[in-house]
Amino acid sequence: MSKQRTRSMHRRILLASVLFILLGAMLAPLSGYLYVGITDAQAQMASQTAPDSANWDETNPRSEYWREVREGTSGYSTDTQAGADTLIVASGQDWRRVRNGVVSTYGAWFLALVVLGLGLFYLIMGPIKLREEPSGRTVTRWSKEERILHWSVAVLFIIMALTGLSILFGRAVLIPLLGHAGFSVWAGFSKVVHNYTGLLFTVCILLMIAMWIRDNLPRREDLTWFLKGGGMFGKHASSGRMNAGEKLWYWFIAVGGLAVCITGLVMDFPNLVTDRQTFQFTNIVHGVLAIGWIGFFLGHVYIGTLGTEGAFEGMKTGDVSVEWAQQHHDIWYEEITSGKQQETEAGAATPSTPDSA
Repeated sequence: MSKQRTRSMHRRILLASVLFILLGAMLAPLSGYLYVGITDAQAQMASQTAPDSANWDETNPRSEYWREVREGTSGYSTDTQAGADTLIVASGQDWRRVRNGVVSTYGAWFLALVVLGLGLFYLIMGPIKLREEPSGRTVTRWSKEERILHWSVAVLFIIMALTGLSILFGRAVLIPLLGHAGFSVWAGFSKVVHNYTGLLFTVCILLMIAMWIRDNLPRREDLTWFLKGGGMFGKHASSGRMNAGEKLWYWFIAVGGLAVCITGLVMDFPNLVTDRQTFQFTNIVHGVLAIGWIGFFLGHVYIGTLGTEGAFEGMKTGDVSVEWAQQHHDIWYEEITSGKQQETEAGAATPSTPDSA
């Protein structure tokens, strides 16, 4: 082969190589579209040839089996305990989402807003002070039996609140602080204390309801008391032995608080409840009402301590100044000074208790 023919062949090979490279450079990016097209075609063919869900269930019995398990279908079990014939109780997932989601989240925000609201109210309005300086004369407002019961309920309530909140919010709040091992010990302790204290607490609540029901019946001046804001904004609001705010607190305990006690007793004795859904519903009701009770309790503590000058002394010693009684419970003061109870000078013998005590 001559040199000329060799050079000509080399030129053709080089030209063909360049053209091939250029053509490949243009066509290579388009290969992605080809792959997508092939994949879509395969998926379409698969969807056309695959059986529908009903037919697939018929050909794959495992699918139908696990569907029934998730739906809570009962099977057979030699265990006679209620619910033992159900492999997975779907309502338990719903209960967990409500308890750990709605109740825990909104409950925490509710308590935080109550504390924030009381703090702001105190900074803006300050305490309700006595309009007149105490003269030293006092009247008995609470008997010894009433004060013992009140402080017993207060101490038990604080124990119940701390242990109950630990159980409800422990995973989110206490585990980061105590660690899993530390929280495990505290949670077990809280559960035992909460359950056993609840029995005594329920008895005290029933005694409190019976002791003060007569003083908390509605009266005509209650509506006026609410309309005047309980005297917190400068206007005098007349009331009997219990003002309308105290009556609202009492009836919340008598209805909502008693419901908390009853639902708590149901959870203390779970064998008495054969329906698991009822037990889960009871747990949610118990948590919601208990959080509301704690919120009311914080307001009650504020009014009885920082919020009202002279109120705490009444529950501490049983006596209040005449000036305090005239300012906050004038109708009651008029009733007890018209023959039911005599005023006493400071340092004198302990005065007799009112008949309504």
